[in-house]
Amino acid sequence: MEIQYHNSLKSTHTYLKDYIQENGYKNPITIVTTNQTNGIGSRDNKWQGCDGNLFFSFALDNKLLPNDLPLQSTSIYFSYLLKEILSLYGSKVFLKWPNDFYVENKKIGGTITTMKNGIFYCGIGLNLIKVDENFGVLDIKIDIKKLLNEYFNMLERFPSWKQIISKYEVEFYNNNDFIANGNILLKNSKLQSDGSLLVNGQKVFSLR
Repeated sequence: MEIQYHNSLKSTHTYLKDYIQENGYKNPITIVTTNQTNGIGSRDNKWQGCDGNLFFSFALDNKLLPNDLPLQSTSIYFSYLLKEILSLYGSKVFLKWPNDFYVENKKIGGTITTMKNGIFYCGIGLNLIKVDENFGVLDIKIDIKKLLNEYFNMLERFPSWKQIISKYEVEFYNNNDFIANGNILLKNSKLQSDGSLLVNGQKVFSLR
């Protein structure tokens, strides 16, 4: 994995897509910054940035993904891999279904995934310092370069989806206190083997 570090960017995700459009895709590549001024969140929302936090986006050929990985659940897959490494460092971070990082009851980051022309794009943001009262902060100190090296070393082994979802099922109870769509208690839903939720008899891959 080629890793490019930048002092400041409007959006690692936008920069990466523009970079590949201009230079073409040759090998997996990651764009990293600690100051993102116009980040993209899920469903085209804005992700509020703050200098000193971690933002990175990577691109890889869709053919490199595990054969059993449902494309609708790539956010769970890549988020959970990072969550596992952070947990090894001692963090109490957990993954709120399907793509948000939480410590206790506050969001500290999230993941977005897109695909274009057979290239898979994943963007991840983590709050390492306080943004405002609405968001939390990672509960451990990290070395960004060491963290990313370990993350991509794990990623290059591409654990199967079955391995990841089986671990996430055990921890899914962390979602019990959350409500989606204004009135759906996640504790009343059931996580499925493809990463979807069974809610009121219907299978869904996202809730807002």
